[in-house]
Amino acid sequence: MSRVGSIAALLLLAACGERSRPGGPPPGFDPGPVPAELAAGERTFNAACARCHGQHGVGTKDGPPLVHVYYEPNHHSDEAFRRAVRFGVQPHHWNFGPMQPVEGLSDSAVVAVTSYIRWLQRQGGIF
Repeated sequence: MSRVGSIAALLLLAACGERSRPGGPPPGFDPGPVPAELAAGERTFNAACARCHGQHGVGTKDGPPLVHVYYEPNHHSDEAFRRAVRFGVQPHHWNFGPMQPVEGLSDSAVVAVTSYIRWLQRQGGIF
């Protein structure tokens, strides 16, 4: 390979590495306007989940991204989300501490949050 070809390949690899977390959305992910039927789920997510899981579910230093292939429906079902909220969860994909149960969310609120997360995932190209 020529020197120019080698440099081009390195630049391409560097550009591909710009994703903040492989398997998740690109940096600066913006899902666009939230459909009205998901607004309650978004509000609850922002109040109860975003502190750790980040705005738009992209993760923070305190919690993993939910807009990630690890959390797509075939790997983590809606029931897995419900159980995580109710009972907490031990870390198994990331190096974060355990997630504690989230107090005060009704079953309907958890369903609304999960629907919002699934929408975010679709917007992020996860499934």
